[in-house]
Amino acid sequence: MKRKRTNTFRFSMLAMFIAIIFLQTSIPMIGYIPIGPLEITIIQVTVVVATMLMGIKDGAIIGGVWGLITFIRAFAWPTSPMAALVFVNPVVSILPRILIAVVAGYTFKAMINMIKNETTRLAIAAILGSLTNTVLVLGLIYIFYRSNAPQLYQVNVKELLPYLLGVVGTNGIPEAIFSGVVTPLIVIPLQKAFKAKLAK
Repeated sequence: MKRKRTNTFRFSMLAMFIAIIFLQTSIPMIGYIPIGPLEITIIQVTVVVATMLMGIKDGAIIGGVWGLITFIRAFAWPTSPMAALVFVNPVVSILPRILIAVVAGYTFKAMINMIKNETTRLAIAAILGSLTNTVLVLGLIYIFYRSNAPQLYQVNVKELLPYLLGVVGTNGIPEAIFSGVVTPLIVIPLQKAFKAKLAK
């Protein structure tokens, strides 16, 4: 009976996180925060939170849903000409989102004996998970599409790598910091609520 209740709760939580991902990818200001000329992605926080609460496997599912939505949108309603070219490749659109959960989850586990403070562990795991997405997406774009640099970025191939590293600095670092600050604030209270729910 308890196992059945646990499974029901797990599927309910998966459905909730998937619904949140759909909202974040569909409604402005929920998944992306404009800050001046930048647009900071916050969807990775949802993936990391799901990972910390439900485990790496379920976090990877949530990340995969985000990637799948990105992949489908690249065909159906791309957000930019670049998205229509690069995100039709599932290695670029899906794999990095899944690996957010893998990196964040294993980082958190690896630090259990090294760092006793849970808030610090959560922050570090969230930062590395967020950077995984940024670095992999941009790195894979460079690997697969550097010959298209003039069309994608209006820069020549030699200038593409410095340009992408600049994007890591202007977007990736703020996104990672945001993830590191916000994730513990969400996860720690929810962990207590989840434990209380499952204990009933």
